[in-house]
Amino acid sequence: KRRDRGTKSKAISQKRTDLNVKLPAQEKKVELGKKVTLLRGISIIIGTIIGAGIFISPKGILRNTGSVGMSLVVWIACGVLSLFGALSYAELGTCIRKSGGHYTYIMEAFGPQMAFIRLWAELIAIRPAAMAVISLAFGQYILEPLFMPCAIPPMAVKLATTIGITSVMYLNCMSVTWTARIQILLTFSKLLAIIIIIVPGVYLLFKGETKNFEDAFDLTNINLSGMPLAFYSGMYAYAGWFYLNFVTEEVENPEKTLPLAICISMAIVTSCYVLTNIAYYTVISAEELLASDAVAVTFAERLLGNFSIAIPVFVALSCFGSMNGGLFALSRMVYVASREGQLPEVLSMIHVRRHTPLAAVLILYPMTVIQVFVGDIYSLLNFMSFLRWLFIGVVVLGLIYLRYTKPDLPRPFKVPLFIPVVFCLTCFFMVFLSLYSDPVNTGIGFAISITGIPAYYVFIHFNNRPKWLQRAIGNQLHPNHLTKQKSDFRIYIEFSWKVDT
Repeated sequence: KRRDRGTKSKAISQKRTDLNVKLPAQEKKVELGKKVTLLRGISIIIGTIIGAGIFISPKGILRNTGSVGMSLVVWIACGVLSLFGALSYAELGTCIRKSGGHYTYIMEAFGPQMAFIRLWAELIAIRPAAMAVISLAFGQYILEPLFMPCAIPPMAVKLATTIGITSVMYLNCMSVTWTARIQILLTFSKLLAIIIIIVPGVYLLFKGETKNFEDAFDLTNINLSGMPLAFYSGMYAYAGWFYLNFVTEEVENPEKTLPLAICISMAIVTSCYVLTNIAYYTVISAEELLASDAVAVTFAERLLGNFSIAIPVFVALSCFGSMNGGLFALSRMVYVASREGQLPEVLSMIHVRRHTPLAAVLILYPMTVIQVFVGDIYSLLNFMSFLRWLFIGVVVLGLIYLRYTKPDLPRPFKVPLFIPVVFCLTCFFMVFLSLYSDPVNTGIGFAISITGIPAYYVFIHFNNRPKWLQRAIGNQLHPNHLTKQKSDFRIYIEFSWKVDT
């Protein structure tokens, strides 16, 4: 027994010695890995852009254009303009190789105060509300096959929504690899649903079902005053092309992968949107489309019979994919903001074994669930929607600004100057359109964003803060001063876990 105990003691001592030797290597591994390949990058962009809108209510553009032909022109034009914005972001992503998306690029071009205002507006209202809306759509459509033809109780929708949010949060906390794999699966399910709509519709079109396209460009029905609103709706439908820039540090070979993933994704999405609308118009007249609350369901009832019950399931999966991709990207923005010293230090911590920004993911959970159960989410989105295009316009303006202030910055991918100029003007046009069409809600949203200025000086700028506030926000030291503290803490946790097990 003494000999056995002595042998075990030597083994434990040897293990501790081995651990001490390996600790420096372990310290280097505590970081976000490069696990986003080209296919995963494409799935993030497509899976986030294609939400519930193309299946439920693509009638906003038709209502504001007044004709079938002009609505298709607007869909194509919005796809081209979104491609211009995506290419501008591709240049920024290849020359500024940091995660964080809008926040990081505004920080590099215009400094920390403007970046904090963007971060403040995103975290306070925009992202929790947007996440809650798409999650509620998931809850609504995942339950619809179970309750048809009866109405779904509102509390059941909210409970199903909470389960969906919880599952997305858990998935993003546990594994980057599995999050990406699930996103690929959900993206293929979205494309399958679109193909189910496109194929029979285009088949009927080639068979001669063209009566709904007669007088498609009838000028008597074109509503010029509604054209700007039609472009606003179209650009909103394409929103999401920027999400891969939120995870630039996790992209394999970003100089090639980022531009390629963006171009392929935008080509696929634009083609799908235009062909889906052509299929809709082949089967449904313009008047019927405007009267329908769920265009894809009406289309399926006309052509697919009993199979139409599958459409709500596909819509729910589409919403789940948007939830997953949006959370995956936004958690990286929170992580980067914490690393830059503008959020509490704990939010930049990475799980030592799973290599996921656990705290940055979890902080979004209570904010989203609260938005689901309380508050008028749709009104919140109405007066905050213009801020998205305002800050995207500021980011692209920053690209033009960096061309002149930092001409020697390495740019592996560079777009012609007219592309960011055209897109920047489009963004600011939509911002002014919001001010004209809905000044009250736009003013409220602007006021909410302005509150970020005093918050910046209270939490970030002033050095003479109360000690309790300094402890609460982690003293906001520069990341270089925190490196050793974080490394020692992570090494200690890893060492203790290995010895105990």
